[in-house]
Amino acid sequence: MDYKDYYKALGVDKNATPEQIKKAYRKLARQHHPDVNPNDQGAEQKFKEINEANEVLSDPDKRKKYDQFGADYQRYQQQPGGGAGRGGQPGGFDWSQYTQGQGGGGGGNPFGEGEDFSDFFGSLFGNMGGGGRRTGGARPGAGPDYQAELEMSLEEAYHGGPRTITVNGKNLRLNIAPGVADGQTIRLRDQGGPGRAGGPNGALLITFRIRPDARYARTGDDLTQDVPVSIYKALLGGEQTVETLSGSVKIKLKPETANGTRLRLRGKGFPVYKKDGQFGDLYLRLTLTLPQNLTDQEKELIQQLAALRPEA
Repeated sequence: MDYKDYYKALGVDKNATPEQIKKAYRKLARQHHPDVNPNDQGAEQKFKEINEANEVLSDPDKRKKYDQFGADYQRYQQQPGGGAGRGGQPGGFDWSQYTQGQGGGGGGNPFGEGEDFSDFFGSLFGNMGGGGRRTGGARPGAGPDYQAELEMSLEEAYHGGPRTITVNGKNLRLNIAPGVADGQTIRLRDQGGPGRAGGPNGALLITFRIRPDARYARTGDDLTQDVPVSIYKALLGGEQTVETLSGSVKIKLKPETANGTRLRLRGKGFPVYKKDGQFGDLYLRLTLTLPQNLTDQEKELIQQLAALRPEA
């Protein structure tokens, strides 16, 4: 039975932090999940290996035992194949230090028969009976996490509210807080895959995808909006009605407002996620519009205006 390199299975260094291990596991689990790779036995086997590696490396006690065992396993592999050493162990190596208090006589070969995990895993952490076979049932463990995406318009993300999502044939009703961002992920406990041997269910990770909006550009909790303004209103000043996500707003333009002028409306941007009453700002970018299809009278008036301002 070969030594299993759990660090290699997750693609991390032996000095990896718990956060690095967690990140690597989630990435690989999404990539090789059976739901993503139906009828792919290779992906299914890889998924099992990833989960087994995570089961060990994410637990400080198991990881410590695994790190210690790994060195001794290399020594065991180098022993001659025949004969027995201390404690009647194969290859002349004493494994009793790893089987104390795990059932049986404590002197059996640790390479027992696994159930939900590999034999190698069972040799480290399974309950050991006489002759090294596992006598207990499968060890409880958390179920796999599920991944899902939820697409929304910018306006739907602004208001939030109830939504229904279907995952693995199950309808889930969500109450989404206003202000979710594109790419943001929320975690729902116990809505993932079933646990092993009575263990807890996994989680459901939902990632939001916000469709682009032709009216607004979003930067964090701030919005930017282009507002067309007639050249006459820009020259003479006046009121301009602006449609925002929270309703219509009237703004006052000063006379001789220049093209491209930016105005800031405080608190008229996007709601701050899970902070009631807090909003970003709305920035208005004024774009002057020129009259089209001029009449002869309009052309004559514009020529008169031009004659009064020859420097223009």
